[in-house]
Amino acid sequence: MAEKPKSVLLPVLAAAVFAGLGRMVLQKIKADREARRSRLAGPVDEKTRQWISEVVRTPRQ
Repeated sequence: MAEKPKSVLLPVLAAAVFAGLGRMVLQKIKADREARRSRLAGPVDEKTRQWISEVVRTPRQ
């Protein structure tokens, strides 16, 4: 009896999906690190602090 030829499609497809997911995870990690780095703000002076407080307290119209 002749043996069935092994399909190469499934392992190749699985490798492509795995590589794509790995790439997405790495991009997410890099983006999170960059966001954490860029979110650091400098010291806020008193005038700016009061303005922010006022804007937060007053309701929008």
